[in-house]
Amino acid sequence: MAQIIADRRDIDFVLYEQMQAEELSKSEIFSEFNKKAIDMIVTEARNIAIKELLPTQKDGDQQGCKFENGKVSVPESFHRAYQLFKEGEWVAMTEDPEWGGQGMPRTVALAAADYFNGANYAFMMYPGLTHGAGKLVEAFGTEKQKKLFLKNMYTGKWGGTMLLTEPQAGSDVGALTTTAVKNEDGTYSITGNKIFISSGEHDLVENIIHPVLARIEGAPAGTKGISLFIVPKIWVNDDGSLGQANDVVCTGIEEKMGIHGNATCSLSLGSKGKCRGLLLGGENKGMNEMFLMMNEARLLVGMQGLSCASSSYINALNYARQRVQGKNLLLQLSDPNSPSVPIIEHPDVRRELLTMKAYVEGIRSLLYYVGICEDRIRISTSEEEKAKYQGFVEVLIPIAKGYVTDRAFEVCSKGIQIFGGYGYIKEYPQEQLLRDCRITMIYEGSNGIQAMDLLGRKLRMRNAMSGLYEEGRKVIATAKEIHGLEDLASRLEKATEKLSKVGIHMGKTAMSFKAMNAFAFAYPFMEVCGDIVMAWMLLWRAVIAAPKLEKLVGANDFWERRSEIEKNRNAAFYEGQIRSAEFFIHSVLPMTMGKMESILETNSAAMDIPDISFGG
Repeated sequence: MAQIIADRRDIDFVLYEQMQAEELSKSEIFSEFNKKAIDMIVTEARNIAIKELLPTQKDGDQQGCKFENGKVSVPESFHRAYQLFKEGEWVAMTEDPEWGGQGMPRTVALAAADYFNGANYAFMMYPGLTHGAGKLVEAFGTEKQKKLFLKNMYTGKWGGTMLLTEPQAGSDVGALTTTAVKNEDGTYSITGNKIFISSGEHDLVENIIHPVLARIEGAPAGTKGISLFIVPKIWVNDDGSLGQANDVVCTGIEEKMGIHGNATCSLSLGSKGKCRGLLLGGENKGMNEMFLMMNEARLLVGMQGLSCASSSYINALNYARQRVQGKNLLLQLSDPNSPSVPIIEHPDVRRELLTMKAYVEGIRSLLYYVGICEDRIRISTSEEEKAKYQGFVEVLIPIAKGYVTDRAFEVCSKGIQIFGGYGYIKEYPQEQLLRDCRITMIYEGSNGIQAMDLLGRKLRMRNAMSGLYEEGRKVIATAKEIHGLEDLASRLEKATEKLSKVGIHMGKTAMSFKAMNAFAFAYPFMEVCGDIVMAWMLLWRAVIAAPKLEKLVGANDFWERRSEIEKNRNAAFYEGQIRSAEFFIHSVLPMTMGKMESILETNSAAMDIPDISFGG
């Protein structure tokens, strides 16, 4: 049977054979999540995604959200889907059951999210942002604030958002002008305007809780003077009941290229002088507090990119097997009357598909690896081990967001190409996946900012960087001992050694008078780091797959092995893992080596060109 959204065999491979997620059940925290339980969770997530969420994807795109008199309505089909999502307790999969969560490992939650986001990620932004906002309340809220807000958010009864961006303060959050004035009762009067607020107003829930960045009167300029506030759409009384509307008014929604099913709102706070908020955490600590949410949000964006890419690949693969067009090139030479064949037999289509496959698989492994690192932080009793895995997460997040969404968009573009002209029209989902995917390269910190973060902050985390290098070297060392993988290991080893030199060069240049030149190459640096991580993940997969394939088919010659593989789906899957790694390391990594030469040169043309010479 053809797969839909994502390849379940691949998800199981990453969960059990690569990340060994079932081993987490040996810890008391995750004792309930053995392999049987994880299988049930992923199966149920897949069922809901395919049966309930996927049918709403086209509605969301074609109907979009409607704005009228300050109110936003979502597509009608979203309401049933959201009710089922709430009933299944999917909003806060990783959180404490006391507050309405399921307490599951992050890795398992990512597997569920793989299907949910692939089915309709514009819809998933509503519960996704609610969960992120709830995390801020859980981490920094008082006991009273937690009792008032947390369970209602984690169960999906109330929604949540993140109010950072203003017309004059996008990526430069320190330039915001929203103000907070303390009232006698301890609340704050909030005044300002926020834009590009995903899920900022909608009719799926009775209340929306807005974490808002604002500056208290007299606070320092820039990011140092920013505080974080809880601003409910409808005021919440001390007994938990809903009070009056809180002067949070939606003034419009954006007409966008994609994710039409999610309301991207402009919000006015305090236009009538009656918007109240509660300080969340400490005064002038808002940016530090908001960064708690950033890693999760950026990992979620990476998952959104993967989900679009995975769906596009699965669609393209199914289509290529069914679409009959053109003749087999070799057969045509010997027999001009040979029949037309499915397009998957054409070399260029196979190249496109294998490129898509390699990226989807490598990205899935990377995101789940970040998840397993977070799970190990939770179960570890060693502060040293916690710090190690936290360092891995910090270094990998800009790659898991920036590099991943770049490559995911490329995969979606190839997904259209496989369909040809049909991919460009709305009869098929390929063009929507491309449009929806595009925003992932922009929000939660544009990919250029991710590159600057990697160079300016994460490259200085020497212990984490060297630790990740060591993890990669372990895979390379193992691959060298496996017949058929020796050459792949050697090639990746050379690329890794070169990346180490590039990292030293970039670090030194960024600290010198040529710092601007270094940051002009921050993006290519992120790209080569991402390529090396992809190669590492794919070789790791091959290291697992090769011995298992050998047991299944033996050391026969090429055609005997091919015959055995075609009879055995497990063998075919393992062969696919080896071919993905082979293709990427032979076809992509040489270009990575060339990029690294360019980075080592760090040419100054981008900084030397006068503004006027750009033209215009």
